[in-house]
Amino acid sequence: MTANDSFDRLDDDDYPAYTIGRAAELLGTTQGFLRAVGEARLITPLRSEGGHRRYSRYQLRIAARARELVDQSTPVEAACRIVILEDQLEEARRINAEYRRTASQSATGD
Repeated sequence: MTANDSFDRLDDDDYPAYTIGRAAELLGTTQGFLRAVGEARLITPLRSEGGHRRYSRYQLRIAARARELVDQSTPVEAACRIVILEDQLEEARRINAEYRRTASQSATGD
C-alpha cells in the first residue's frame, strides 16, 4: 500500500480511521459512551491488528445522533434503538423512491 492509497481511504466514510480516544474527543463524549453504544449494537467498531477499536466517520455520525438523544435524557439503549429505527426508515424510503422511479420509467417506456 502506498501513501496515496492511505490518503484515498480517508475520504471513505466506512474506513475505520479513528481510535476510541480520538472518536470520543471528536464527539465530545467519553470512551465509555462509545463502548455503551457498541454493547447496544448500534455500531460495531473494527479492530486493529492489536485489537484496538477503530471507528469510521459513518459510525461517528451514528454515535453522534445517539449522543444527541442521550443529551435529551433518553436512556442509551433507547437512544440506540431509535437511531436504528431511523436508519431503517431512511433505507426503506430510499428503496421506495427507487421502486417508484423504476415503475415510472417502465410506465413511460423509457
